[in-house]
Amino acid sequence: MPVFKDENKGTWYVMARYVDWTGERKQKCKRGFATKREAQEWERMFQLKSAADMDMSFEAFVELYEKDLRPRLKENTWNSKEHIIRTKILPYFGKRKLCEISNKDIIAWQNEMLAHRDEKGKAYSATYLKTLHNQLSAIFNHAVRYYELKRNPASQVGNMGSEEHKEMLFWTTEEYKKFAEVMMDKPRSYYAFEMLYWCGIREGELLALTPADFDFEKKTVRINKSYQRMHGEDVITSPKTKKSNRTIKMPDFLCEEMKDYFSQLYGLKKKDRIFTITKSYLHHEMDRGAEKAGVKRIRIHDLRHSHVSLLIDMGFSVVAIGDRVGHESERITLDYAHLFPSKQDEMARKLNERGEEYVS
Repeated sequence: MPVFKDENKGTWYVMARYVDWTGERKQKCKRGFATKREAQEWERMFQLKSAADMDMSFEAFVELYEKDLRPRLKENTWNSKEHIIRTKILPYFGKRKLCEISNKDIIAWQNEMLAHRDEKGKAYSATYLKTLHNQLSAIFNHAVRYYELKRNPASQVGNMGSEEHKEMLFWTTEEYKKFAEVMMDKPRSYYAFEMLYWCGIREGELLALTPADFDFEKKTVRINKSYQRMHGEDVITSPKTKKSNRTIKMPDFLCEEMKDYFSQLYGLKKKDRIFTITKSYLHHEMDRGAEKAGVKRIRIHDLRHSHVSLLIDMGFSVVAIGDRVGHESERITLDYAHLFPSKQDEMARKLNERGEEYVS
């Protein structure tokens, strides 16, 4: 394809012709190259991408990967993936041909990640190392699955690091009540923590709540969105999973408390966010309240664990708890199995009874 020089600007541009996925012939113009060689290299990569040729560079394929994947993901999910790709993967593999990246290259990259230390001499956590490798492998998997790359070298080498399961902490009702009492000096903090503890909702779900989500006659709160702060802007997205869309029945006292809170918010409209605070604010308030109340400091998300553990202690089923907190029952069983009362003794007793009937 022809490469031209813009005599007025002293730069080069490309007029690239290609056939799109519908078979229609099209033309693309790309300007602003400092040299003829840069223009020719861009044109070569453009043609490889148009043909989905695995001889293209890794960074060129990442553009295809983004084009395919980004429309299907939430913005904050893509932002997390993009940061890893841009800062940890492209600097190492970007210029290499996708089809020529070997197992040895993957091992060398892993060793660099394992050897990394920040200015304080701290290495990447095992969980983060696993996340980095999973993202690299996901890119190769995409190429194998949809663009006929022959193999995934990252999968062949295997992962580095491991997933660290953070200790699941929770407050008993007595501990929470001590905490709640000292939070009453700041109403918005008090009511926010009341919703988190007694409804078991996530941070983002709390911060997205509006008056329209509450039905005080039915004593319910609807969870159908989540709040994120991205690029300096407030962003409302759909909840974490499909199961997260749910309606929660509130205890009577919480209904009365939220009515009282609404009455304190002057000019509150149906679609206004009730808690116009940040996640950072909640974390600082958790620090302050735990210290003042003399209870152990837990994470904000541990209030959700506290709610689930309370429901387990009260004897509710896995399915009922899963519906309330927006989790599949399998996830509740996996994460909270150690909190459910053991049925082993009862099982043994009933098996013994059946066995006695058999031998008598």
